[in-house]
Amino acid sequence: MSAGHILVTGASGQLGQTLVRLWERSPIPQYQFSALPRMQLDIGKPDLAAAVLSELQPTVIVNTGAYTQVDKAESEGDAAYLINEAGTATLARWAAQNGAQLLHISTDFVFDGSSTSPYLPDSQTSPLGVYGASKLAGEKALLAADDGNGAIIRTSWLYSEYGNNFVKTMLRLMGERDAVSVVDDQIGSPTSSHSLAQLIFAMIQKRDYRGIYHWTDGASMSWFEFAQQIQSQALRAGILSKAIPITPIATSEYPTPAQRPAYSVLDRSRALEDFECPGLDWKRQLAEVIAELN
Repeated sequence: MSAGHILVTGASGQLGQTLVRLWERSPIPQYQFSALPRMQLDIGKPDLAAAVLSELQPTVIVNTGAYTQVDKAESEGDAAYLINEAGTATLARWAAQNGAQLLHISTDFVFDGSSTSPYLPDSQTSPLGVYGASKLAGEKALLAADDGNGAIIRTSWLYSEYGNNFVKTMLRLMGERDAVSVVDDQIGSPTSSHSLAQLIFAMIQKRDYRGIYHWTDGASMSWFEFAQQIQSQALRAGILSKAIPITPIATSEYPTPAQRPAYSVLDRSRALEDFECPGLDWKRQLAEVIAELN
C-alpha cells in the first residue's frame, strides 16, 4: 500500500534527474513517485500547474524547478521572478490548501557574502543580484503560505553528472586547453546532487520537517581549490590524460553581469542533527560523480 505520492518538479534539471535515478534505491519505496519536467508541469503558469497538481494529488512536492541562470537573470528579471517567486507561491498555496508537504530547494545566493563564518539557516539574508533576490522572494512566498508542512533546503555549488555545472565545465576545459584560470577569492561549499537527494529522501522518511535547512558536502574552499581537486581526481580516474596548470585569479579579473558572494559557506548542522544524516566526505562525493562521468 502506498504511503503517499511524491511529485518532483523540474525533473530535467540536475537534482531532478538525480532523484529519478536514485529513487529505486531510496529508503522510501512505499511511496508512489512521479517526476515531471517543465513542459509537463510549468510552475510559472499558475492555473495549468494547479490543474496538474489537482489531477495527481501529491502528498509530497519536491520543488527542484527554478530559473538558475545567474548572469542572465540580471537582464531577465521578470522571467526569474516568474519561476522562482510566483512559481514557488503557486506550489505553496496548493500544498497548504490540500494538506501536502512541500520541500523547496533554494540557494546560498540569498546571502551577500560579508560573513566570515558559515551561514546558519536564520542568518540575515541580503542577496546581491536578481537571481538571489528572486530565490529569496520564493522562500518568503512559501513561508507566507505554509501551514507547517513545508521546508526550504538551501544548497550551494551544486554539481552532478547531469546538466551544466562547474565540475563538467572544468573537465571539458582541462581536456581542451593547455592551462586554465580559476577564481580564488570566492569561498563556498561544493554539493553533490547525490548527497542532496539522500537528504531529501531522509526528510520525507522522517516526515517531520519545517522551516529552513542548509545542505552541502561539508567543505569550505575556493573555486580554484575545487578545480585543483577536480583535476587530481579526474587524472586518477583516467578522464584526463595529463595535468595542466591552473592559475588562481581574482574575481575582478573575471567580470560577470551578476555579483557573486565572496563567502557563502553554509552551516549544515541542523540538517545533520534533525535527520541523522551521515556527514559524507566531500572528496568521496566528487569521486562518485567523476566515476559516473567516466
